[in-house]
Amino acid sequence: MDHEKPQAVFPQIFEFDSTPTQTTASPEPPLRPPSVDEPAYIEDRKERRGEALWRVLKERHVNMIAFSGTIGNGLFLGSGKSLASAGPGGAVLSYILVGTIISSVISCLGEMTALMPVNAPVMEFPRRYLDRGVGFAVGWMYWFAYAILAADELVAVANTIAFKYDDGRTYINWVVGGEVDAAVWIALFLVIVICINMLPVRYFGEFEYIFGCFKLMFIVMLIVLMISIDTMQPKKDAYYDQLIGAKYWKSPYSFFNKKYRVQDDAGNTQRTIEGGLGSFLAIWTTFVRIMFSYIGMDIVAATAAESTALSNAESMKMAARKINIRIVTLYALAVLAASFVVPMDHPFLNGKGQSVGSHSVFIIAVVEAGIPMAAHLFNAVFVFSSFTCAINSMYVASRVLHTLALREQTGSDFITSRLQHCRSGVPIRAVLATGGMMLIGFMGRTGAPGDRLSELASNCTVSCLIVYVVICATYLCFYKTLEDAKLYGNASEAQTACYDRDNPRYPYKSHGQWLKAAYGMVSALLLVVFNGIGAFLERPFDTRRFIASYISVPVFFILLIGYKVRKHGFRFSQWGPERSNDLRNCTQAASEIRKGRLEFPEEGFTKENGRTFIKWIWIWTK
Repeated sequence: MDHEKPQAVFPQIFEFDSTPTQTTASPEPPLRPPSVDEPAYIEDRKERRGEALWRVLKERHVNMIAFSGTIGNGLFLGSGKSLASAGPGGAVLSYILVGTIISSVISCLGEMTALMPVNAPVMEFPRRYLDRGVGFAVGWMYWFAYAILAADELVAVANTIAFKYDDGRTYINWVVGGEVDAAVWIALFLVIVICINMLPVRYFGEFEYIFGCFKLMFIVMLIVLMISIDTMQPKKDAYYDQLIGAKYWKSPYSFFNKKYRVQDDAGNTQRTIEGGLGSFLAIWTTFVRIMFSYIGMDIVAATAAESTALSNAESMKMAARKINIRIVTLYALAVLAASFVVPMDHPFLNGKGQSVGSHSVFIIAVVEAGIPMAAHLFNAVFVFSSFTCAINSMYVASRVLHTLALREQTGSDFITSRLQHCRSGVPIRAVLATGGMMLIGFMGRTGAPGDRLSELASNCTVSCLIVYVVICATYLCFYKTLEDAKLYGNASEAQTACYDRDNPRYPYKSHGQWLKAAYGMVSALLLVVFNGIGAFLERPFDTRRFIASYISVPVFFILLIGYKVRKHGFRFSQWGPERSNDLRNCTQAASEIRKGRLEFPEEGFTKENGRTFIKWIWIWTK
C-alpha cells in the first residue's frame, strides 16, 4: 500500500505534492517556493453516505467542546492530592506553572492552524515540518492517548458513583453505587458514550455547548462557595466555630510541603524524605499529576475538520487564547480558594477516605462547613463531568482514527475502507473501533478505588506529553521555514506578506512564541523523562508503576521505526527526515482591525464607545 499518494476523496486533507508518489523510495523532496493558493472548500457538505465529515460546528461549539473536554476528574478529584503533596502555595504555583507549559503548546498549535487551516493539525504539521514518520507516529499516539483517556474517564465514573464518606461525624453512602459491580457502570456508560458519539455532529455540538456552559457555571459557583466558607462565620453544624481565614497557610502549615512520603501500592508510607529534596520531589510529582488535568485543551484544533470557521483565522486565534485564559485562571482560582478551607494534612487528602469522591477537597470543604447535602450534589456533578469528558475524548479519538484511515495508514484495505466510511457526517466504524479500545477500562474494576485509574492517567499523560513535545519541535521548524520562505527570490510581495509575522494581518502572533515553543518542548520532555521517579524511590522497585509511566515512549519509537521499515525497508541511508516544509493554504486576517482587540472609535465616554466595549466583553466571554 502506498501511504503517501494524494487523497482525492477528502478535500480537507492536503498533500505537498500533487503528482502520484513513485513506488520506489525517493529522497527528501527539494524545497520550493511556497504557494498561497487555497483549494476550494466544500462548505456544509452533507452526503448521507461517503467519506466526508460535515462542517457544521460553529465557533461557540468549538470553544465549549475544548473546555468541556478539559474539565474533568483531574481538577475535581485530583486537586486534593496535589494540595496534600505540594502544600497550599506549592499546589497553586504548580497549577500556574504547568498551565504556562500547556499554554505554550496550544499557542504553537494555534498559530500554525490559524495561518494554515488544515485538517488534523496535530498530525499534519509534524508531517510537513519534521518528518512523515513522526506525523504517522504522532497520529497513532494521539488516538491511543484519547482512547485511553476516554477509558480512564469511564473508570472515574464507576469509582465516583461508588461514593462513601465517613469521618466519624458525617456519614454519606450511595448504596446502589457501592453495591453494583464497577464493570456494570463502565459497560452502561460506555454504551451511552458510543450512542452520543454516533449522533450527527450538529446535535453533538449543541450538547457539548450546554455541557460546557454548565461546567463553567459550576466552577465559578464552586470558587464563590469556597471563598464564602473561608470568609463568613461558620454555620452551627460546622466542624469549627471560628473564622478560617488564612489559618491553613500559617504555622504549623507552610507554603510548601517539606516532606515527601514514599508510599507503596497499598498506600502505606515506606519512608519520608524531608528538607529541600523532599519539597522538590513533592512539587515534581505534583507537576506530573496536574498535567493530566490540563489534557484536552488541544481539542480546540482537533475539531478543524467539522468547523464552519475552519478558514477564519480570527476564530482559531480567539479559540486558542480563550481556552488558555479560561482553564488556567479557573484552575488556579479553584485550587487557591480550596486551599484556604482544607488543610494539606487532612487524612482524606492523604489516602484515608473510603472512596475516590471522599478524596475531593471540595467535598471535604462542604462537609466540614456543615453543608453535607452539597456533597451529594458535588459528587453527582463529578460523575457527570467524568462522563462528558469521556464523550469528548471518544469524539477526538474517533476523528483521529478516521483521518489516519483517509491517509491509508490503518492497515489493510479491508480495514481502511471501513474506517473511512461516514454516515450523516459521522465516522461510525471509527467510533466503534475506538469503543473497542476503551474496553481496557474494565481493568479499572480491579484493585482498590483509584489504583487502576492512576495507572491509566499516567499512561495517558505520557502519551500526550510526547505529542506536546512534537508540537513544540514542529513549531520551531515551522518558524525557521517562515524565515526561509521570505528569502526566496521568486516569491511575490503578497506571498512574502503571508509569512511576515510582523504584518498587521498575520492571523495569530504571540510575542516570543519561538521562546515559548522551546520552553514547552524542554518542559514536556523533562516531564516525560522523569514522570516515573516514584517507581525508583519505592523499595522494592515498583515494576508495574514503571511500565505504566514509560510504556508510551517505546510505543512511539516502535511506530516511527515501523513506518520507516514499511516504506524504506532496512535501507538506513533513506531513513532521514522526509518533510515538505509546505506553506500552502496560508490565510490572512480579513482586516487590520482585529477581533478581540479593544479599540475605541471615538474619544471620551460616548455611546459608540460603550457599544464597542460591550461587544469586546461579549467576544471574550461567549
